[in-house]
Amino acid sequence: MVATAYLLGVSTRRVEKLAESLGVTQLSKSQVSAMAKHLAEQVTAFRNRPLDTGPYAFVWVDALTQKVREGGRIINVHALIAVGVNADGHREILGIDVATAEDGAGWLAFLRSLTARGLSGVQLVISDAHTGLVNAIGAVLPGAS
Repeated sequence: MVATAYLLGVSTRRVEKLAESLGVTQLSKSQVSAMAKHLAEQVTAFRNRPLDTGPYAFVWVDALTQKVREGGRIINVHALIAVGVNADGHREILGIDVATAEDGAGWLAFLRSLTARGLSGVQLVISDAHTGLVNAIGAVLPGAS
């Protein structure tokens, strides 16, 4: 429950109240904060891990648009996602990042972060051929089609 609430952006105080409504009386705000911090560390470690099981001949990239509340208003954010086939033939989530727009600059930064972590050997990128994405692929993954 705490992990799901964290992923949904629920405040620590609200998680504490939710736990109380479910009969969990020994979950304090500081415990929720500690769990959220631990989850954030795990997410950061996953997002920054080396991509050392390549080469990744095939890579799928896409963006998932979600509405989020920021500063008291609802805005669209884009979760940029890359999945690749590693040297063992298994699919692996290579990266996930959040961008304010699904444009060339966002894709360029995302793909550069993947190559900095070790993405290599890409021969084919499967995508929706968004113009900004196609340009970013050409700039960061030359030789990939």
